Amino acid sequence: MVPVTPILVVSPHLAHRDAIRGALGDHPQFRLHFVETAAEATKVAEPKEVAVVLTALSLGEFDGLELVKQMRKEHPLIPVVLMTEEGNDELAFRALKAGAANYVPVQTLNQDLTETLETVLAAAEVDRRRACLMKSLTQSQLEFTITNDPTLIPCIVQMFQENVTGMGLCDETSCIRLGIALEEAIVNAMYHGNLEVSSELRRAGDQPYRDLIEQRKKQRPYSDRSVTIRATLSRDQATYVVRDQGPGFDPSKLPDPTAPANLESTSGRGLLLIRTFMDEVRHNETGNEITMIIRRRDPSGMTAAEQAAVA
Repeated sequence: MVPVTPILVVSPHLAHRDAIRGALGDHPQFRLHFVETAAEATKVAEPKEVAVVLTALSLGEFDGLELVKQMRKEHPLIPVVLMTEEGNDELAFRALKAGAANYVPVQTLNQDLTETLETVLAAAEVDRRRACLMKSLTQSQLEFTITNDPTLIPCIVQMFQENVTGMGLCDETSCIRLGIALEEAIVNAMYHGNLEVSSELRRAGDQPYRDLIEQRKKQRPYSDRSVTIRATLSRDQATYVVRDQGPGFDPSKLPDPTAPANLESTSGRGLLLIRTFMDEVRHNETGNEITMIIRRRDPSGMTAAEQAAVA
């Protein structure tokens, strides 16, 4: 027996519906459910009931881009495929950037829709199995050694965020905060550690600060230094160690960024965010390595240690 794949079609246009029925009519594995608005779509879009969403870009009350964003937020494992028409290229591009899995021009639905859906569904099944497998992961360790190239930071941070959410260590808000803390720590290691550029320069304006960064990225010994980022994850906590190859500093002389007098200081903002967003933060003696720990919390917001203390 051929398994049935439920497809949610979102379009107020009768011509779209007829074209889709014509394209998929000979494929009994697809079960079509039609709705006209994005509001209707979000009510019925559940992973057990919908395998893929096929949507028009023009939906009346709000466009397909907004539906893509909403689906990405509420049901990230359900892929969205766009039906595009001439004249909405820019909107289609924005929807793809926002998380749509693929697109099919309306005029080629008959030729391309089946293959596009099969490709997207195959990729989505891999994602679902990976998400299921991540829930069974009990320990993970990753280590990167990178140059002083800030364009690498978002990729690394995103990978770390995917790992902690996959293991259930963080909710969405905590994951965002984790990403901010990690980015601040890596940027500090690159700019202040390896390149030895003081944030005090920013008091004279951002340009002198940026100019010195660019200069030292090409100048030895600064350009030869690298940053090592190590992540160790268990079911209870994630530990991140960021180490640079700069001369370091005396951590005991580090001003308290949470003190009212220092809240407006440019140089303390990154550390303030790190200490606020992480459960534990410490430096090594030479000041060129920072260790940050985030712990799993129960629905009430308590860590395992806090639960044990109460018990």
